[in-house]
Amino acid sequence: MCLAVAGKIEKIEGDIGVVDLGGVRQPVSLIMVPEAKEGDYVLIHTGYAVEIISEEAYQETVELLKELRWE
Repeated sequence: MCLAVAGKIEKIEGDIGVVDLGGVRQPVSLIMVPEAKEGDYVLIHTGYAVEIISEEAYQETVELLKELRWE
């Protein structure tokens, strides 16, 4: 089973984005979502942003992870 986490892109330099993952900032590759821009929400798996998602989907993902006690 694979798990992707959601985060918000705060800064982009080249094909690397700094993503806020619930207060933790992590560099991730944006090579799979070249259209991503600062302020977008993305799903991240193994250090790669794999999909741009809506803010609503981001909030739903965060709530589901909280239910699983992934805080």
